[in-house]
Amino acid sequence: QVQLVESGGGLVQPGGSLRLSCAASGFAFKDYAMNWYRQAPEKEREFVAGMISTGRWSNYADSVKGRFTVSRDNEKNMLYLQMNNLRADDTALYFCRAAAGPAGPYYWGRGTQVTVSS
Repeated sequence: QVQLVESGGGLVQPGGSLRLSCAASGFAFKDYAMNWYRQAPEKEREFVAGMISTGRWSNYADSVKGRFTVSRDNEKNMLYLQMNNLRADDTALYFCRAAAGPAGPYYWGRGTQVTVSS
């Protein structure tokens, strides 16, 4: 059974940091590209960051470049998102997604809430 379980969300002040984790099981994690997405209230889900299966290349949404860093540990089947200098507009439900290829199949977690507020 495929499972993606996000954790690490919470309430943080503007300028603060959080590290999100995504624990994967039930599929060959090392063969999948992994991505972080987020969805703010009343907005569409949007891409945040992604990393290919080997971990040798990653990409980011312009809004998070220079502040967020994606990483993965293929030995532990874990995906991470280090988020620094958080802003109010980073507030959202953050999801991890596994992708076997450009056309899928895709697997999604249920998300972890990040709230940036003073």
